[in-house]
Amino acid sequence: MIKKQPYMNVGAAILFVIFGLLFFVVLFRYLSIQITGEAAGQPIAAKAQQKYTHQSVIKASRGDILDRNGEIVAEDTAAYKLVAILSKKMTTNPKKPRHVKDPEMTAKELSKFLNMDETEIYRILANGIKKEQFQVEFGKAGKDISYDTKTKIENLHLPGITFQRDSKRFYPNGVFASHLIGYADQLEQKNETYKTIGKMGIEKSFNKELTGKNGKVNFESDVWGYILPDDKPKITPAENGNDVYLTIDKKIQTFLEDALDKVSKEYKPKKIIAIVADPKTGDILAMGQRPTFHPKTKEGINDSWHNEAIETSFEPGSTMKIFTLAAAVQEGVFNPNEKYMSGSYRVTNKDKAIHDHNYSGWGKISYLEGVQRSSNTAFAKIAKEKLGFDTLRKYLTKFGFDKPTGIELPDETSGKIAYTWPIEKITTAYGQGTAITPIQQIQAATAIANDGKMLKPHVVKKIVNHDTGKTIEETVPEVAGTPISEETAKKVRDYLETVVTSKNGTGGRYKIDGYSVAGKTGTANIPGPDGRYLTGVNNYMFSFLGMAPKENPKLIVYVAVQQPELTGLDAGQGAIPVSAVFNPVMQNSLHYLNIQPSKLEKTSLNKLADYQGKSVDETKKSLKAEGLDAVVIGNGTKVTGQLPKSGTTVLEGEKVIIQTNGDLIAPDMTNWSLRDVMKIANIAGLKLSTKGKGYVVGQNIKPGALLTQGNFLIVNLKTPEEKWTEESKASKDEKSASDENTEVTIQD
Repeated sequence: MIKKQPYMNVGAAILFVIFGLLFFVVLFRYLSIQITGEAAGQPIAAKAQQKYTHQSVIKASRGDILDRNGEIVAEDTAAYKLVAILSKKMTTNPKKPRHVKDPEMTAKELSKFLNMDETEIYRILANGIKKEQFQVEFGKAGKDISYDTKTKIENLHLPGITFQRDSKRFYPNGVFASHLIGYADQLEQKNETYKTIGKMGIEKSFNKELTGKNGKVNFESDVWGYILPDDKPKITPAENGNDVYLTIDKKIQTFLEDALDKVSKEYKPKKIIAIVADPKTGDILAMGQRPTFHPKTKEGINDSWHNEAIETSFEPGSTMKIFTLAAAVQEGVFNPNEKYMSGSYRVTNKDKAIHDHNYSGWGKISYLEGVQRSSNTAFAKIAKEKLGFDTLRKYLTKFGFDKPTGIELPDETSGKIAYTWPIEKITTAYGQGTAITPIQQIQAATAIANDGKMLKPHVVKKIVNHDTGKTIEETVPEVAGTPISEETAKKVRDYLETVVTSKNGTGGRYKIDGYSVAGKTGTANIPGPDGRYLTGVNNYMFSFLGMAPKENPKLIVYVAVQQPELTGLDAGQGAIPVSAVFNPVMQNSLHYLNIQPSKLEKTSLNKLADYQGKSVDETKKSLKAEGLDAVVIGNGTKVTGQLPKSGTTVLEGEKVIIQTNGDLIAPDMTNWSLRDVMKIANIAGLKLSTKGKGYVVGQNIKPGALLTQGNFLIVNLKTPEEKWTEESKASKDEKSASDENTEVTIQD
């Protein structure tokens, strides 16, 4: 035993040294951690905080998009994401499984409610089980599930099938200014979460304002995850996105959508573009196009990605003549009564001649009639001989045609003004060669409608805090320029009204009962794939830019219809589908806005005096002073009869037939209404026979011939549309007989 003592002492010494070293290592480690606060290069406090502090996200809602009256156009709504739990560890009670036990049966049942094949669902489940994944999802088909579908799936009681609450963008009006409003999609982020991002229209350009900021809840727990009794959760509330109020009026937009649907279905055009604007503020009240798409399903989006009113420039056609006319009136070089020779015009000896749309013209006519007939020759002469090319170019800039308007929509393009060669300069004057956007035309037209002040167009009215209702930003009317004076604007509106009201006007189809409309038709060539213009009576962009009421316009409406399918007598008559959009939209919108009819404002009612026995000269002067049109049938000096009879209420401008004591002479009744013709027949005792409807184009008793009681008076009547169709057909026949290879023909 004594011999073993030295070895025991040595062993004890070794153990003492080892434990001593361990003690000093531990002590050093302890002091090092205390001093640095780190272990293995990681902060200990942060690790503890991470382990015992929990955080949950409070999701922010995306802001709403509303119309000018607060009607919802786009909003976030509840949606659900389908998840399949695959881990067996989730099942603690075999009788109540909480994971997918039967992938085959589960796939079969889910396929009844998901837009996904049963085999694909099974593949996802089987692959997840094979890879020992905790859970799987089902891509796009398993997202944005409605509450109704969620409930139906839950009622199946499929083990392991559960849902995560989410939100999706909802567009309650369906197809409704779709390209203006745009759409938003949920895009996957790097951290495998999803974020709603605007991809088109207002959703895109105001994505920052619409996007909210998520909140969070922080709390501390024990090692088992239970909240500590004395801990108060720290809540950072979510900041919901701001609401965007549009200038769009839901009612007017609905008028427009209905009209676009009807014309698209009936005439199957390649394209329709339409805008309704308030010229006093620049507010866009409606904007639409065909083809369009459904913002929820995206159905139709592949047919038209672009907002045609903003992102596409094209040759406007004769609507451009509005602004050339305005420039000439402003410069004092437009004389409506001055005559010129219509038909064709050659800007230089080297250039080919341009022609009026009927090729041969209408002989020597006034410049006002040239405006009414949409004469290219008239505007070519105005551009070169009256205004001068340099002055015209300045007005193109004044009217804003060489830069974007700055409207609050993405990807706006600018006009492309072709103004190098003389031929380009005169064709630009009447809307060919140069390309501009519809929204640029709307902006320029506000100067005509708003007494010279050109308003910048807007589609956003204000931005409002979603939670507090406080207005953050509000749009105010913005004058983009004053290209013309108030006096000029009024004159131009007067001239443009005659385009609609005159028997020679190309705008006869755009008359609206009770309202005076001022505007201009347009028929623009369409470039083909080879750079040449397309041929064929329907291969044009037909349009109309109009405003009403003419005296003080409250609305501007622009409509363009490309290549409608028109057949028979309607072939080439682009005003038919264009007016089918313009007329109901303008009329319904004016009624909706409680705009009083023009005729009620300006037409005076008078009771007709008794003129029998008075001299003819005295009677004519008296009727003229009353604003009435005296028609004398007879070569006598005394009045022996009148129609309407004395005491009858008559309208300003109405014809009053005066019978004299001499022989009765037939007047020229061309362009008379049937009502006025009946007055002649009654006062002269004639038997009236009519053919057709509308206004007189022919009479069997020649003007100046004696009227004999009992004779037949036969008149032929035609509507303005019928007259225009015949005139166009005759023009086309004459044009086809001419040598088209040596001359350049430009359409209206």
